[in-house]
Order: sequence, then structure tokens, then C-alpha cells
Amino acid sequence: MNTNFKVFFLLIFFGVIISGCFSSKPKINNYINRNIYIIETDFGNMTIKLFDETPKHRDNFKKLVADSFYNGTLFHRIIPGFMIQGGSPNLNNEPSLKQLKNENISYTIDAELVDSLIHKKGALAAARQGDNINPKKKSSGSQFYIVQGVAVQKGTLARAEQNINAQRKRSLANVIFEDSLNASLKSSFLKARRNKQQDSTAYYGNRLEEKLSAAMLGKEFKYSAKQISLYDSLGGAPHLDGGYTIFGEVISGMNIIDSIANAKKDRGNRPLQDIKMIIKKL
Repeated sequence: MNTNFKVFFLLIFFGVIISGCFSSKPKINNYINRNIYIIETDFGNMTIKLFDETPKHRDNFKKLVADSFYNGTLFHRIIPGFMIQGGSPNLNNEPSLKQLKNENISYTIDAELVDSLIHKKGALAAARQGDNINPKKKSSGSQFYIVQGVAVQKGTLARAEQNINAQRKRSLANVIFEDSLNASLKSSFLKARRNKQQDSTAYYGNRLEEKLSAAMLGKEFKYSAKQISLYDSLGGAPHLDGGYTIFGEVISGMNIIDSIANAKKDRGNRPLQDIKMIIKKL
């Protein structure tokens, strides 16, 4: 191989590498921007970002937007100091001032509760039915809410932590009680309680409690310094943390949340004038 051919080969080789590096930039940018959407309303636009930490909710929202599902639907429920809610199907043709039912599409989404995601102002979360008929906290297939919230008072986050950990403990207690590995212990506990044998009931109950404490180890919820700072600066609705799936956030147009939340409404929290939305991928 002569010298000129070697030089020519090297130029082509490095040219391919360099062009490959430059051609990868749009892919990176597309990856960064793929979760950004615009919610258009008569009050102005909100830009939202979907979270990869909640992939089931992220992908469901993307599909609904791609299908133009939300276009023409309403923010049908507004509560100042709390949140604005929309995404219910079949409400956009209902006459103004009519009491609206909470309608949902036919499926639900498994809860994706992530400790790092909190109900700060601007949080985008999935609506759902109450715990009494929905103990697994499954989300509505389409309805969502955006938090307006209020300033968080001293002690509020400590109480929220206690509530979240109490919920987790109850859930784990059910798991431990129904675990086949604990069948003998469960049987002994129930038999002692049924026979009103207080000492034996206490003994077996303490054994179950020990298993529960071991299961809770490392699963306790505690707000990070960053989360506390966000609540201090933005406010929000921390009493919802640990109970509803948060799958995105408003990254611009935060003032639009206030405008919608403070619109005039009826006794059922429906705006007196329909607030329609269009959601588009950025």
C-alpha cells in the first residue's frame, strides 16, 4: 500500500468517525425533547414534561395525545388552592352549568408511586377512584390533575411522612399476614385471639410485628432536603404524596394554573365557562 493511498484511507476513516459524531447530535436532542408537550387553553399555554420514572403513565399519555384524545376535552373540575382536573371523556358537549359526572375510559393503569416525585405546584398526576373501592391505587386511564396547592406550613411535611409510612406499614402487614411462609404463625395468632388467650395473642402478635418491622427496614419515606426546599419555594399538596401517581410537571406557564384554578365556578367545582384544552407534542 503506497503512502498516498494510506493517507487517503485515513482521511476517509476519520471522516466517517467525525460525521458519525455530528450525526448523533439530533438523536440526543430528540431523546431529550421527546417527553415535552404543550397544553393549549384560552387562558394561555402550559408546557409539560413527562417523567421516565413512571413509564406506564408516560406512554399512556403519549398514546392519548397521538390519538388526539384530549383535544376539545375540558378542565371540568377546579379547586383554588388545590388543583385543576381534566381529561374526562364525553364531557365536551355537555351544556354549561350542568353538573358533570366523573367519567373515565374503560381501563386503569397500575400505580407507579415514586418517592422522588412530589405534589409540588405544577405536578402533573393521574386521577383515580378512592381507596375504599381502589385499594391498589390504580390510576384513571385518561383523567389527570395539575397541582396549584398552597404554601406549606411548618409541620405539614412531618405529618405527611407519618401518613405515608403508616400506609406502607398497613400494606406490608397485609402481605406478611397472607404470606404462606407465615401460615403457622398466623394460625396460632388467630387461634389464641379467638380463644381470648391474651398472653399467647400478645406473643404471636409480637412475632408478626417483628416480621413487619424487618420488612419496613429501608422502606421508610422521608422528604429530602431538595423536596423540602421545593415545597418551601413553590407550595403544593403534600397530603397527596404516596397516594397518587405523579407522571410529569409543568415547566413553563405556571401562572396559567392560577388563572384556571381561580376562574368562576359552580357549586360542583365546574367552571362557569368551559375551559377546553388541546394537547400537542412539542
